[in-house]
Amino acid sequence: MSTSPLAEKMQTNVPKTNASDHVADRGEHAGGVEWAELIRIAFVVLAAAAVWFRLWEPFPRISVIGIAATLIGGYPIFKEAFENIVERKMTMELSMTIALLSALAIGEFFTALVITGFVLAAEVLEGLTVGRGRRAIQDLLNFLPRTVTVRRNAQVVEIAADQVRVGDTVIVKPGGHVPVDGVVLGGSSFVEQAAITGEAMPVEKVVGDVVYAGTMNQSGALEITAQKLGRDTTFGRIVEAVERAEKSRAPIQKTADRLAGYLVYFALGAAILTFIITHNVRSTISVVIVAGACGIAAGTPLAILGAIGRAAHQGAIIKGGLYLEALAAVDTVLLDKTGTLTFGTPQIREVVSANGFGEQQIIAAASIAERKSEHPLAKAVMARATELDLTLVEPDEFSYTPGRGVRVSYQGEEILVGSRALLLAHGFKRILPIDGNGAGGVSEVYVTRGGHVLGTIRIADVLRPEAKNAVAAMRQMGLKTVLLSGDAQAVTTSVGRDLGVDEAVGELLPEQKAKWVSELRGKNHKVAMVGDGINDAPALVEADVGIAMGSGTDVARESADVILIGSDLSKLVETLRVARRCRGIVMQNFVGTLVVDSIGVGMAAFGFLNPLLAAFIHVASELTFILNSTRLLPRSSEGGRRRRVLQRSWAS
Repeated sequence: MSTSPLAEKMQTNVPKTNASDHVADRGEHAGGVEWAELIRIAFVVLAAAAVWFRLWEPFPRISVIGIAATLIGGYPIFKEAFENIVERKMTMELSMTIALLSALAIGEFFTALVITGFVLAAEVLEGLTVGRGRRAIQDLLNFLPRTVTVRRNAQVVEIAADQVRVGDTVIVKPGGHVPVDGVVLGGSSFVEQAAITGEAMPVEKVVGDVVYAGTMNQSGALEITAQKLGRDTTFGRIVEAVERAEKSRAPIQKTADRLAGYLVYFALGAAILTFIITHNVRSTISVVIVAGACGIAAGTPLAILGAIGRAAHQGAIIKGGLYLEALAAVDTVLLDKTGTLTFGTPQIREVVSANGFGEQQIIAAASIAERKSEHPLAKAVMARATELDLTLVEPDEFSYTPGRGVRVSYQGEEILVGSRALLLAHGFKRILPIDGNGAGGVSEVYVTRGGHVLGTIRIADVLRPEAKNAVAAMRQMGLKTVLLSGDAQAVTTSVGRDLGVDEAVGELLPEQKAKWVSELRGKNHKVAMVGDGINDAPALVEADVGIAMGSGTDVARESADVILIGSDLSKLVETLRVARRCRGIVMQNFVGTLVVDSIGVGMAAFGFLNPLLAAFIHVASELTFILNSTRLLPRSSEGGRRRRVLQRSWAS
């Protein structure tokens, strides 16, 4: 598959080590050298047939064809074994080299050739499997076009994607993929952007709307002003994050490396003991051959690669194998409320007067304070001010206290808009709830101006439709769920009750959320924190795994270890399941390899396995565990089916 300009820009040289070497090397073998490997296997098979039928043996006890074909055909094995000796690493290639040379030394030429053919065939099959894993990651790049249509100097021209410049007017025809992040200049259409925002249905785009690279234009033609290109686009950052994750190493990979080395030592030690006790060279060689750790060495990083790829296809970016492994061990999930469990676009339910002030006076004061705020509650206030045709003015001074509210100065008057705690912190001695604070999950926002409490604005957010099912699914998985919010305790309790979480804690400042995480970890809990705002960043960093909503702030996404594309909480549940499946597959490979090697070495030592049967068991078990690791790889048919559905919907 040809590489897109974006992929070429993102290529980095990362050193390969240990188990990762095994996967990376096989992935490279799955490329342009496959024919050379197939020719080598065919050569070994023909040589084995010649030795079996004794076609040309000028010397009575020495097979020239057998020795030459084993050395030539087994060159990749010998080469890797030599490199491992130089690097002082104990690997299966080294033990296999010892076995092959021993077979040649005792005149088992046909056996040596068959073993060589088995190992080479296993290498090819393994390389194809790992190559499929890498292609699963690279399939993400299919969402980017290779060429782009732009308008330059009043002419419409088609250029390579890497020649687009910021400010260019890009034309995207129906059925085409958007190549840049930008703003619609002309035209209207529906754009399928699930790969970026997680929205299941196509979104209508008109002049002034933002569009993202990697999304598909479905109906009308769009003219877009290019604002971000390549790795700077939202899609580019997603691909880059997945590629970094693919190259990272999880702690369990180090365990796999050590276990693979121990198995080689075990096989060689058992072989020496077998020879000392039985003096049977064939049994000794069989012991060396039957033990295989490649299922662990290659299977572990392949399972991690598959899990990261599947999570990406399902809408979650895991930034590395370390976080994938940590995610599988999580037993407690902490959930932010606003923007995570709710849409983050609350609406005003009621404006309540405290001292005879009218709604317009309360909203006018609140709109001055919230003019520069980016909090979701501020948007509700500004929307109501617009409905009332109020003049929107800028405050003279502005300050924001996370978790409490805002304080501004306007024409010499101080205006406070926020929680009761904010008012108490600014000298208001005793603030009582106004007519049922927070009843029914409603946030009570206090408004003061010039030292007087004007009243409260009751604002309610709307729960995401999938939130309740997501919480229920996590509880079914045995996870403890805790709702953490800076909102009033009454509001938090009401929302928590609706969701069915185990615990709901409100009125928390950002540092208090982080403290909650720290205390849980101190009790040996494995904690995942899910949030979307700036005030969630400390807790995201403190948690074993920080999970950010893709629709959240840049600070939250940078602080997180896992990013959910869009805001669909069902993606979190699926990601947790993928992580657990990955851990289960790796442990199956570990246990299976130990069982097969132990039984195989015992049978070989007692003479129940000849070298040929030992080689077959070695190769069969290795491929079994590697294929077991591929169960998490995204199926190529999934992407094709999805594209066909989109094309049919456009055509209709």
